[in-house]
Parts: sequence; structure tokens; C-alpha cells
Amino acid sequence: MLETIAILLIILWALGLVTAYTMGGLIHLLLVIAIVVILVRVIQGRRL
Repeated sequence: MLETIAILLIILWALGLVTAYTMGGLIHLLLVIAIVVILVRVIQGRRL
């Protein structure tokens, strides 16, 4: 339950960055996507 809320908040935060017209927003979005992918792999028990 807590993980679902955290993921939802991260997604909403990332969507807020997408609406920014700066390149920094895109870089932050890519970083968030990378972190989410790594966390999902760790939670599922796969090796990095």
C-alpha cells in the first residue's frame, strides 16, 4: 500500500515536470524513470 502511494506521488511529480518548458524538466523526468525502473527490479528480486 505504501509503495503504491509512493509510486503514484512520483508519477504525479514527474508529470508536473513534463509540463515545464525547460530542458531541466526532461532530465529530471529521465532520472525519475531510471530510479523507478531500478526500484521495480529490486522489489521483484532481479539482479541489477
